[in-house]
Amino acid sequence: MAVDQKIWDTIHGFPKIDLHCHLDGSVRAETILDLAKEHEIVLPYSSIEEMNTYMHCKNVTSLVDYLKRFDITLAVMQDPNSIERITYELCEDAAKENIKWLEIRYSPILHIQGGMKTMDNLEAVIRGARRAESEFGIRGGVIVSGMRSFDPMYSLELAELAVAYKNRGVIGFDLAGPEENYPAKDHEEAFRLVLKNNVNITIHAGEAYGPESIHQAVHYCGAHRIGHGTHLPEDGGLMNYINDHRICLEICLTSNLQTRSVKKIEQHPFKFFRDYGLRLSLNTDNRLMSDTTITDELYMAYEAFNLDLEDIKSIIIDGFKSAFIHHRERTTMVKEVAQELDKFIRL
Repeated sequence: MAVDQKIWDTIHGFPKIDLHCHLDGSVRAETILDLAKEHEIVLPYSSIEEMNTYMHCKNVTSLVDYLKRFDITLAVMQDPNSIERITYELCEDAAKENIKWLEIRYSPILHIQGGMKTMDNLEAVIRGARRAESEFGIRGGVIVSGMRSFDPMYSLELAELAVAYKNRGVIGFDLAGPEENYPAKDHEEAFRLVLKNNVNITIHAGEAYGPESIHQAVHYCGAHRIGHGTHLPEDGGLMNYINDHRICLEICLTSNLQTRSVKKIEQHPFKFFRDYGLRLSLNTDNRLMSDTTITDELYMAYEAFNLDLEDIKSIIIDGFKSAFIHHRERTTMVKEVAQELDKFIRL
């Protein structure tokens, strides 16, 4: 289908937000090759074209297959300088499409293969984001992710790290990785710790597993937002609870298609969720693997679900309403973004 360039350009100019963006899934292909050469890391691909063909996940068969691509990005993210550079470049790319607030999530435990400490790589991410903020004006924070498939003691250690860096760059805690056979409730102790310390929580749930995964994320782990949640319609009672408590669903359309969470865009529950009144945001998930931007995700929704620009404005504002930021500051940000969006739409 041909792109309506005028609409795409308009959405590109809108002030936007990305609540669900993985650092290790949003590395520039050029940077992967550059860092691999610098650190003498042997990769299976030696050109940008080959790298993109594999990393863009055009032919993946499942979430597990999708996650294999991260072995390549993680290979070049085992020292502070590389991580700081990758974070800075991600923020730069986001700023180019007028993203005002970017929440970067990653798991520090995945970046210690070369002997780097988790606090060292976390500080590198924070430095990269702050340097980008000073140069491009893009704001946001870091969400520390526990890993479902790791021993829960590691999640507890990462929870302690998140608490230690609260108000120092960290704005939330997450649980990521394959859902099946790795229930969120096994990591409950980590989430009790962050909740007691007033740290925000978002959890990947209902992407590759049923609504029980979402139930555990909310009722065992206290999630304030849910990553993906595509299986939520299978439990009407839980969906009503999510709606009543304004728990935002972080929707990632392209990623959901690639991981086979949904088979085709017409079957995605996004439109149903929106019609039902749930709070939704649209996000990139992984800019490299999904070969996408927030502009692309919003335009995809515009085309696939017969939306108009007022609908796009509403989705963007819902995202800002769900940002992990103090209420007073969030209220101001929402008002400023709404005013800027109104100016675009009146043009």
